[in-house]
Amino acid sequence: MGRDHPPRPFAVGDVVAVYSEALDAWTASQITGIDAAAKYAAVLELDWSGPEPEAVADLGEVQPLRLTHHNWGGTLSYCNHSWVLPRSFKVIGSLPPLVSDPSNAYGSAWGRGGQLALQRHWDSGDRTDWNAPYALTCTADELIGDTPRAGVTDLTVRGITRLDCAHLVAAFPDLTRLSLWGNLGTLTSAAALNRLPRLQGLTITELFGMEASDCLLPQDVPEVEDVVLYGIPADYANAMRKAWRPHVRHGVQLDIGGARTPDWVAANATNPLRDWDGRRHIPRTAYRKAVAQYKDTRAAFLAEVTAGGHSGNITEIGRSFGAALNALDSRSCFVETVEREELFDALDFLVDEAQTAVGRDLSTARAALIEAVDSVRDW
Repeated sequence: MGRDHPPRPFAVGDVVAVYSEALDAWTASQITGIDAAAKYAAVLELDWSGPEPEAVADLGEVQPLRLTHHNWGGTLSYCNHSWVLPRSFKVIGSLPPLVSDPSNAYGSAWGRGGQLALQRHWDSGDRTDWNAPYALTCTADELIGDTPRAGVTDLTVRGITRLDCAHLVAAFPDLTRLSLWGNLGTLTSAAALNRLPRLQGLTITELFGMEASDCLLPQDVPEVEDVVLYGIPADYANAMRKAWRPHVRHGVQLDIGGARTPDWVAANATNPLRDWDGRRHIPRTAYRKAVAQYKDTRAAFLAEVTAGGHSGNITEIGRSFGAALNALDSRSCFVETVEREELFDALDFLVDEAQTAVGRDLSTARAALIEAVDSVRDW
């Protein structure tokens, strides 16, 4: 398709269906709008599940899914998604749009019945949390041994320092979705992920050790429909982009960013703001100046607490940091909620480093620094 049309064809009013593991049945949604400039589709989930439909008539009388579980308060399950229709979805016909207003919500993954499963659990009167029996979230340290874990198809592993993908594949051979999260951690044997023939989605964040030869291959994992990579080796990023870009037109959502060289990894090992490098809304100059200010603040704080830590001096260090970030943000307005939290995390990180260096508790100095920043910040 051309630039003004979705890679996989669909139109406003089209109804799409997909198998839902959460429901162990098929479910459906309607596309109510297309934003060609932003490459988004407005997708309204329907209150329906059943056997695989071949046409809209198989759905019977369709109604939008309205969410009343937990704190939703009757909101429609209605969201803007990337206009790449995932390959597991199929168009089964068209109806006049069930809603005319646009959606103000945005999300990465198209709905596959998770909200409908939560709503039905709630409607049954059960107020306990519903947890997908096929999903597991754990740390890398909890992945011990190669004994197969039957029934786990959706795996999220966090806090990865080092992880052998060959062991992971041996333990979870039936995965359809895999998310791996590190903090400059290392993945080994990443090519083993090609031995997951049912894999549909792969997310890798802030992990290294992979090479171009570890690339996920379309012929080995033909059901893949979303590849999300951020903070990964540049050679691996380039190989994955080259392998999967031709498959976007078949329904593969490709989101690859933050490709890093070995020199970058070495230079940023102790930089808590490194994730800002390449973030879309943060200007390169603002990133460099923010890191420079952080380093100056870190050095000043360490020198002060080493010398004894006069509270007035620490307050001034905090005020200077807050004022410097005010000036940077006034030019570009890049400090949003996430960045604000990351700035305070960075301050905590520098205090933790200083505490280790001087060998004593710095709780009072930490509080003085944070309070000083908070007293002057505009972000």
